Amino acid sequence: MVSRSLAVGFVFSALALSVGSASAQDVGSRAPAFDLAGTPKQVRLADMKGQVVYVDFWASWCAPCKQSFPWMNEMQAKYAARGFTVVGINVDQKREDADKFLVNTPAKFAVAYDTTGKIAEVYQPKGMPTSFLIGADGKVRAIHVGFKDSQREELEREIQSALTAARK
Repeated sequence: MVSRSLAVGFVFSALALSVGSASAQDVGSRAPAFDLAGTPKQVRLADMKGQVVYVDFWASWCAPCKQSFPWMNEMQAKYAARGFTVVGINVDQKREDADKFLVNTPAKFAVAYDTTGKIAEVYQPKGMPTSFLIGADGKVRAIHVGFKDSQREELEREIQSALTAARK
């Protein structure tokens, strides 16, 4: 009986470790998959395999998000032809809150809705917005918390670097 309890404990420990390893907190780690309801269609990271993806967690109440959206629209338009995709993942519990935000701050990129918080739980954004730049190899290349106009050039250089690496 004791050995059976130990075996069950080991199984649960292994499961906890495997779930923990799916986090995107570290640069160089594999970006966890997601499959979320979105606009205009379902948004799946797997569908973007081989592309450079900028995953941005945002919320309707986030003031810096209002500044980041025009920049992300610009980056999507500028680099889409080179295999770059922006995905905004909204973390509001009510999709209506996100939709109200989008009326005044439109997104010209894919928007996904994580109303349950399950994907945010895996990615663990440290603030709003938090972005994850994912290389064509599926690994996290950079993580940024917040958004300031002064960061635009640095962020764009990181995108350019990821796109250059994807061609090699």
